[in-house]
Amino acid sequence: MSFELVELPALSRFTADRSEPLRADARRIAQLWPKARVITVDAQGRTQVADRGTRLVDHPAADFGDGPPDTAVLLGEQDGVAYWAVPLTEDETDVAAPASGRGRVWSGPEPTDDPQWLDLRAVGALLDDTGAGLFTTAVALFHWHRTSRFCTVCGGPTDSVKSGWARVCERCGHEEYPRTDAAVICLVHDGADRVLLARGVGWPEGRYSVLAGFVEAGESLEACVAREVEEEVGVVVTGIRYLGSQPWPFPRSLMVGFEAVADPAEPLRPAEDEIAQAKWVSRADVRQALAEPGSVPDLLLAPGASIAFRMIQSWALADGR
Repeated sequence: MSFELVELPALSRFTADRSEPLRADARRIAQLWPKARVITVDAQGRTQVADRGTRLVDHPAADFGDGPPDTAVLLGEQDGVAYWAVPLTEDETDVAAPASGRGRVWSGPEPTDDPQWLDLRAVGALLDDTGAGLFTTAVALFHWHRTSRFCTVCGGPTDSVKSGWARVCERCGHEEYPRTDAAVICLVHDGADRVLLARGVGWPEGRYSVLAGFVEAGESLEACVAREVEEEVGVVVTGIRYLGSQPWPFPRSLMVGFEAVADPAEPLRPAEDEIAQAKWVSRADVRQALAEPGSVPDLLLAPGASIAFRMIQSWALADGR
């Protein structure tokens, strides 16, 4: 039984016009700057959000000068307003970094309307379509800028151009554009009422999601699905079918979602040092875990910002909704 995504994945939402010509149009940028709005993103990939994590806190462009700072990136234009993002360095914010450890990525906002510094994982599903798209783009671009300061051809220093959408080498003139790495993510089910979920090494106890992996050079998306599932849990899949995609800028992935079918009678062989646990779960238990998180023992599901959540939710609702 196949299914479709019930809604766009949270980080796939975007309403602003990502106009490429605008990025190099100095005259138009100057015209838009006085009314522009700016979000700031700190070195931890966090921005200020308010109203319990549902609204981006933006600032008037005048707070940043008569024109965009050299480090600013243009996120898009909407209703005559240009939206920009500016990165903050470690010493420009006094907000403590989150505690170390992978478990921090599951924490959400505090129940307050006051501004909070939170990352995309925590609030991506709570923001409206405009806010989610702006924040996702900002995080993706700043990750790329931090790792692209030197030319891949000659090693010379590079400068940001085209409103943060390209970098040019000062020495040889080589131009680089933001990198995106393709990865697949697959919901494996039995064709009926069970889904295969796994817990990654280092994840919180009880937290499960679907399987994912990076596409290798010379490999198709479908071939990657089959290889990754077999490598991670030891089962063979058939009926591989595309569902949708979502940017995942941690640091620069595009998650391409699929469904596939496997036989629950096959023994599960979780990959050492990668998968801590894997198990088949009934549709009824998944529905219960979605409706009341924490109510099903040993079954906490992927957070709402991820395409994994939308895939699990869509599969759970596919029969009898």
